[in-house]
Amino acid sequence: MELKKNPKADLSRNSGLYFVIGLALVMLLTYVAFEWKTYDDDNNFDYTMNVEDTLDEEVPMTEQIKTPPPPPPPAAPEIIEVVEDEEEVEETVIESTETSQEEEIIEVEEIEVEEVEEDVDVPFAVIEDVPIFPGCENEPKNKLRECFNRMMQKHIGKNFRYPEIAQEMGVQGRVNIMFVIQKDGSIGNVRMRGPDKNLEKEAARIISKLPKMTPGKQRGRPVRVPFSIPITFKLQ
Repeated sequence: MELKKNPKADLSRNSGLYFVIGLALVMLLTYVAFEWKTYDDDNNFDYTMNVEDTLDEEVPMTEQIKTPPPPPPPAAPEIIEVVEDEEEVEETVIESTETSQEEEIIEVEEIEVEEVEEDVDVPFAVIEDVPIFPGCENEPKNKLRECFNRMMQKHIGKNFRYPEIAQEMGVQGRVNIMFVIQKDGSIGNVRMRGPDKNLEKEAARIISKLPKMTPGKQRGRPVRVPFSIPITFKLQ
């Protein structure tokens, strides 16, 4: 004959739940035990303040500095002497500048103002009438500039000489020459810049042989005309 257990009589069925509830109660009691605080019944606090100690403090005495009174004003003189102005002042009479009909009016001759000619440099590229190189007199006006450059190159090629000392030293390069065609057609204010003094000296010699030219004109008046040209020295 088999024995049957009643499921309601099985005590081990809810053992896990009972264990969790017991553990929670133990932890709650432990927390309350740690947080429990007790206070003393002695509430006799001294709220009084010793006023006498604050009144014993000594206050330093300050000494007042007395400023002396300002000095009295100087006494006024008893008698005031009045000095009479005996000097006579001459009055200046301003004459009227207005003319009357009775006065004769003198006619003044016209004053001629002499015009002062200023030395103005007009560049070769913008001058109205370019300087005329000898041999270009019969060229039309629009061809004078081209003829001037052509005759200048011809003059340089005709008078060109390579300095011997520069040849021996193997010196070569380009010399830039600047000069001014004066108002009388002569050449002046010659300047040059090059790689060697011997080449510069030869370039100056070539420019010094330029002939006298017809001066350039601006608005019909002779003016100075600056001109620049390079001369190239090259060894073969």
